[in-house]
Amino acid sequence: MKENKESPERRRERMRQEELKRNPGGNMRDASNRAQYGGLMDLVIGLGWKGTGILILVIIVGSIITSFFFN
Repeated sequence: MKENKESPERRRERMRQEELKRNPGGNMRDASNRAQYGGLMDLVIGLGWKGTGILILVIIVGSIITSFFFN
């Protein structure tokens, strides 16, 4: 049995490229949205798992502090 040695990042990128080929109109809409707001996936990939965990922790702590002061 052949094992798939493709990394998750490469597999994700390959699937994204295949989707862009199948749906060019969606690609245009996605590109305009990313240009305006940025892409969450790009942020998560750039940060890595540690950075993403810290970002989630900061959001949770920030929401707790906000709810504490405004209630």
